[in-house]
Amino acid sequence: MNKIARKLSRTSAFHLPGMALAVVIAAAIPGASSADEADAKNLLKKMSDFLAAQKALSFSYDADLEVVTNDNQKLALANSGSVSLTRPDKIRATRHGGFANMEMVFDGKTATLLGKNANAYVQVETPGSVDHLVNELRDKYNRPVPAADLLLTDVYGELMADVTNVKDLGSGVIGGTECDYLAFRAKDVDWQIWIAQGEHPYPCRYVITSKQVAHSPQYSITFRDWKSGDGVAAQDYSFSAPANARKVDLKELAESDELPKNFVIGGKK
Repeated sequence: MNKIARKLSRTSAFHLPGMALAVVIAAAIPGASSADEADAKNLLKKMSDFLAAQKALSFSYDADLEVVTNDNQKLALANSGSVSLTRPDKIRATRHGGFANMEMVFDGKTATLLGKNANAYVQVETPGSVDHLVNELRDKYNRPVPAADLLLTDVYGELMADVTNVKDLGSGVIGGTECDYLAFRAKDVDWQIWIAQGEHPYPCRYVITSKQVAHSPQYSITFRDWKSGDGVAAQDYSFSAPANARKVDLKELAESDELPKNFVIGGKK
């Protein structure tokens, strides 16, 4: 969780013109009882165990990364994509937004990032599991996989590492699915998760709020079309370069980052 906080903390200010107003509504929420806290932890652990037990899974998503301009305007960079995963060491992920159209594929040995707009690709040798790949791309190359925290084999351990406060806020409905609504506080971030009720407790929405950046920008991701086991379409995790595609260094593939190159990163609050 602190890894995501570091990424959010770098997106604090950008040189852009002001364009819109924002409305913030504050609500007083009572503290959770010990029973509610235990229930929330149990629901999160149930989700974690369910995801870890799936040898194959896939989903589509819509995500927003908020940034704050140097004149204190919040903007949200929206993108959509899909993820297919076969444990322990295969994954294919896409991310398509207004500034980039990316695909990442990992065959257990080599991770390939393809910038479809630039028709250019990068390859990194990083043999190992999906867990290893997620950590390498996020920590070493600053190229996080969409919903990375939720793809690891121990989601509960990753998310709960720095948590100081837990709330069970009842239920909510995401995309027509009734969910358990949980909220957590950690040193650098607050985060919320909505988990589908029933025998398939997959995450429906995940929201992270930075506490280290002025105006508390958020990263949010909403999931749809979850499939697991035999419901996952067969995937080819090998990479075949498109016609005339160029192999380049990572620094040359600007669209692999979630932030467009014309955004200038400012400081923390």
